Amino acid sequence: MAARRDHREMTVEEFEALAADAERLDDGARYELVYGKLGVKEVPDGDHGEIIAWLSEWFAFRCSPRLRAYVEQQLKIEEYRKGRARPDLLLAPPGSFRGQGDWPEPEPVALAIEVTSFERDAQRRDGIDKPRAYAETGIQVYLVVDRRKDCVIVHSEPEGEVYRNVQIYPVGALVWLPAPISLELDTEPLRELIA
Repeated sequence: MAARRDHREMTVEEFEALAADAERLDDGARYELVYGKLGVKEVPDGDHGEIIAWLSEWFAFRCSPRLRAYVEQQLKIEEYRKGRARPDLLLAPPGSFRGQGDWPEPEPVALAIEVTSFERDAQRRDGIDKPRAYAETGIQVYLVVDRRKDCVIVHSEPEGEVYRNVQIYPVGALVWLPAPISLELDTEPLRELIA
């Protein structure tokens, strides 16, 4: 008979200690805690980095001075702020995280962006767990650049644990980002980075 393994959820305190130790070791690992489950984000590949750089520049040009792009900003998430995430990119008003320490409150965030990786757990984390957590958190718009499925997914209108509006666009399409962003994103430049 196989031994039964009990899996318990990690506490926020345990997670923050682990994340702080990893930061001191500078091993390149990036940790997240979503619904009590430890997630380890791979070190981004070159295309991932290029996509984030392009999106950062695109938003900086169109949203400044009202919103600033924050790359890999740590953030409290979920109902009651029990989770910890490090979205690839956030848009928030300048100065939103000043004086808040390692895991700031999410209220000022207008948009969270994740670019999927090819690691085993990425599809579930970015496509199932994070939309739920970000909706609970009240983040108005969640954008996923899904490199496995060659599409861009826009989640908006958070209500409880879900986003009431989810739109899926093929890479290369014009993508409408609703309020508070209220911009059309031309994803054609992403084609060469995703192919």
